[in-house]
Amino acid sequence: MTNAKRNLLIAVVVILVLAGAVYSFFKGTYNQFVALQEALNSSWAQVENQLQRRYDLIPNLVETVKGYAKQEQNVLVEVTNARARVGGATTVPDKITANNELSGALSRLLVVVERYPDLKSNQNFLRLQDELAGTENRIAVERRRYNEAVQAYNVAIRSFPANLLAGMFGFTKAAFFEAPAAAKAAPQVKF
Repeated sequence: MTNAKRNLLIAVVVILVLAGAVYSFFKGTYNQFVALQEALNSSWAQVENQLQRRYDLIPNLVETVKGYAKQEQNVLVEVTNARARVGGATTVPDKITANNELSGALSRLLVVVERYPDLKSNQNFLRLQDELAGTENRIAVERRRYNEAVQAYNVAIRSFPANLLAGMFGFTKAAFFEAPAAAKAAPQVKF
């Protein structure tokens, strides 16, 4: 074998090894993005399951409170309107905002309940309140899992050199489920 043929063979082998390495990088990175995006979507679906559970409980809670707290109509209307906004939200950021509003309205409703000792001892209300508390805990767990999935996904698509591939294939940053600023203040109970 001549030097020219040997050099050509070495060049072809080097090119094939480099092409294989580039292919492996693109394939592995792209598949990682897809897996992380699916984990993110799955986490969001679990959040939505728990939000739907709360959404379904609210009419029962409102009806139970209505019987006792007729003069608190504005709080009940606020909860009902917030629930309607949740039902009308279509994008993830809109759903996050609407559910944060609903959480605030529910906390105000529970403050109103403190004014009615008969209501607080009513078995239907206690059962609904327990269900709602359990649902809120489930929502908190699923929100945490969703935010962990968002973090893993966002880190993957923003890390170099994978960020170059992410930009090429349209993988964009996902939104965290953040509590509104109003959630940092404790509700005021007044008698």
